[in-house]
Amino acid sequence: MKTGSCHCGAVRFTVEGAPEQAVECNCSHCRRKGFLLWFVPRAALEVHAGEDRLSTYTFNRHVIQHRFCATCGCQAFGLGRSPDGAEMAAINIRCLDDFDALDVPRVPFDGRDL
Repeated sequence: MKTGSCHCGAVRFTVEGAPEQAVECNCSHCRRKGFLLWFVPRAALEVHAGEDRLSTYTFNRHVIQHRFCATCGCQAFGLGRSPDGAEMAAINIRCLDDFDALDVPRVPFDGRDL
C-alpha cells in the first residue's frame, strides 16, 4: 500500500500495491507536466482527504478526468477507462510519499501520435 498527496497536502490518498514501472507519455499534457504514471484498477485508489478540493481538466477526446488540487494545482492522479472498458486510475508516482521515481523503469508511450 502506498500513500500520496498533492503538493499542499489538502488531497491525500492511498493506492493498493506498489509500482513496478512507470509509463512516460509524450502527449502534450503529460510531457509538459513531467508525469510518470502507474496504472491501477480504480478500486485500488482511495481518496482520504480533499475530495472537495479536486477540480477536473479534460482535453482532446475528453475521456480522461485529469484531477488536480484547486489549491496548489498539483495533479496526483487521473481517472479513465482501459481499452477493455474497466475503470482505471493513473497515479502520478511523483506524488507518492517515501517513493523515489528513479526506483522503477520507465516505459515510453507515444500519446502524441494517437
